[in-house]
Amino acid sequence: MTAVFLVASAFLASAVEFVEALTIVLAAGITRGWRSSLAGLGAATVALGAIVAVLGPALTYIPISALRLVVGGILLAFGLQWLRKAILRAAGFKPLHDEAAIFAREAEEARTAGDEQRAGLDWYGFTLSFKGVLLEGLEVAFIVITFGGTQGNVGLAALGAGIALALVAVVGVVVRGPLTRVPENTMKFAVGAMLTTFGIFWATEGAGARWPGEDASLPAVLVFVVVLASAAVALLKRRRVVFA
Repeated sequence: MTAVFLVASAFLASAVEFVEALTIVLAAGITRGWRSSLAGLGAATVALGAIVAVLGPALTYIPISALRLVVGGILLAFGLQWLRKAILRAAGFKPLHDEAAIFAREAEEARTAGDEQRAGLDWYGFTLSFKGVLLEGLEVAFIVITFGGTQGNVGLAALGAGIALALVAVVGVVVRGPLTRVPENTMKFAVGAMLTTFGIFWATEGAGARWPGEDASLPAVLVFVVVLASAAVALLKRRRVVFA
């Protein structure tokens, strides 16, 4: 059960980040040229590989209880942040995440940027693609390393992220545009719920407590988080109607 949750959580969280990275790379490629955009993508991938190679083995020197307590707290903070935004969007208090609008904004900024050539590359297109992929990729690396490290199976977390990467890359190549039909807001709600669930579960274990049935308690914690979040959405929707 834990393995399924681990792969699913890594897949969903990584897919969200990869969609955002793809949007930036496409905007840079279409407006500034694919050579510079893909060069930035490649450079960021190499940098990410080096960072993961350094940070990944370091986790093996941290006691598992301390690791779960720290990572659980971090995931809980991240998960609640994602969940809060998803709840506000679902209730109508915050505009829905619009990948097409983000693509249009990035493309317009790229079109109006100055023309500077370095090493035969359009420097703006290169740096835009590099920064976007590096930042989103660092979040994916954090997800894979922390999820896998706390469960002692980085391979499963990497599998989830790898599936997400392959799926987003294939769809991006086929459509050659922002993935506007991807239900990203729904995915972010699910990711927020899963991160919060893992955060609660691992922080509790790291503090020395034990769950009834151990890993079998994960679905119950997830249901608890989803029910509370859904209730918050319903409550906020009613308040919005009353004060409208």
